[in-house]
Amino acid sequence: MAEFFGFEITRKRNREPLTPVAPSRDDGSTVLTDVSAYYGVTLDLDNSIRSENALIKRYREVSQYPDCDGAIEDITNEAITIQDDAPSVNLVLDDLPVSDNIKEKIHEEFGEIYDLLEFDHKGHDIFKTWYVDGRLYYHLILDPKDPKSGIQELRYVDPMKIRKIKDIKKEKNSKGLEVVKSQEEYYIYNDKGISDSNTKGIKLSKDSVVFCPSGNIDQNTGIVLSHLQKAVKPVNQLKMIEDAVVIYRLSRAPERRIFYVDVGNLPKIKAEQYVNDIMNKYRNKVVYDATTGEVRDDRKHLSMMEDFWMPRREGGRGTEITTLPGGQNLGDIADIQYFQRKLYQSLNVPMSRLQGETGFTLGRASEITRDELKFNKFVQRVQRKFSQFMIDILRVQLIAKGVMTDEDFEEARCDIRVDFLEDNHFTELKNNELLQQRVGMLGQVEPYLGKFYSLAWARKNILMQSEEEMKDIDSEIEAEKAEAEAEQEPEGGNEVPDMDSMQTTDEPEDNEGEE
Repeated sequence: MAEFFGFEITRKRNREPLTPVAPSRDDGSTVLTDVSAYYGVTLDLDNSIRSENALIKRYREVSQYPDCDGAIEDITNEAITIQDDAPSVNLVLDDLPVSDNIKEKIHEEFGEIYDLLEFDHKGHDIFKTWYVDGRLYYHLILDPKDPKSGIQELRYVDPMKIRKIKDIKKEKNSKGLEVVKSQEEYYIYNDKGISDSNTKGIKLSKDSVVFCPSGNIDQNTGIVLSHLQKAVKPVNQLKMIEDAVVIYRLSRAPERRIFYVDVGNLPKIKAEQYVNDIMNKYRNKVVYDATTGEVRDDRKHLSMMEDFWMPRREGGRGTEITTLPGGQNLGDIADIQYFQRKLYQSLNVPMSRLQGETGFTLGRASEITRDELKFNKFVQRVQRKFSQFMIDILRVQLIAKGVMTDEDFEEARCDIRVDFLEDNHFTELKNNELLQQRVGMLGQVEPYLGKFYSLAWARKNILMQSEEEMKDIDSEIEAEKAEAEAEQEPEGGNEVPDMDSMQTTDEPEDNEGEE
């Protein structure tokens, strides 16, 4: 069945060393042995999550909460910048030791992948889906009759319908120790979903599916956790405290009256009846019926927000009416703000972004807070993990089209880097500020150049110019000097007729002097 749903790229492998240790589960795959079968993965968090599918559903529910969604949008907007004049993601091959022709082909294939993903339109949604679910699956569709034409379509797969499997075969060696004989990696796909009760599915080859985990692995169970794992508890606490505040305000907001009715020496039953008669006689509850549009009297029910009627015995102070005050601290939301800050801290989002009244400054180094710096580094780490998704797709594309072999790509993987587009406005402000500070420092060091510091040292350590930049700048300076000298020369140059004209002008003066 794999010939209809995927393909497989095989290569000649060397004999693997014998070891009794199974491969690590750092990618969140399910490890099977000879005596085990796939029965689903279970994870129990606070006795509420029983399976991986339930864990994914919990993450998606948490992401729908307004405060959590706002934090996720901040992270996604920082990671993926969309502009009309430039792609959101670029491939950097400066350190790749191959020819320029191969680099050009790699850039072309990466552009095709970028178009297949429709990254300009769907890049924000793809990254947000990966960030929320903690995992991303894409099925690579190739033409079986012409695999050299490359990937024809990239189709998203719901993570609740697919699982990555590592099938490990073990055998006993001559000393009776069980060692790993072989291992096979593949995927199980079921359109109806994979759960504890439904573990059957179609076997897909390893190279027909691209799997990108979040990188957060539970060390006890080996299950991939989303970046929202730390936000599950704060979101639940914030929901409960908000519901409690609403209930408290509804119950304590109105001011209610207490009627003390003098019942004299009446027995208990008659006293209560007398109080009810007085209450029904003077209480008039007008209710508006929204379904019929009528206004009617409802004297049957006593709400907790209405008045209280209390009997009072003879010898008391007689009939009295008092008022119960409403809630005094209804405007206090310090507890809600505490759990909001806790939610943002769990997602590594700066607290200043939670406060809408806080002013936003643009980029001076002295105004950048430590939280913003930490948040920037966190976004860069997340981008680095997400970039493996596009690099894995590029691997299949290059191997299918014969640009590189599998061995060559694995050797060059560390030299291939994905560069994410930054906001041009903020980047320009930062670069201008850095250049201004460097030029100012250079002006202070200029009197000491040639005495204590060399010009090359100043260009390298103050202006932070690389060797290639120095060569390019020197060549540009020489070219500009040559152009300036050419413009300063007269059009005719040093021509002989000019000298003759000068001599003819001097002759009359000499003749006049002789006379």
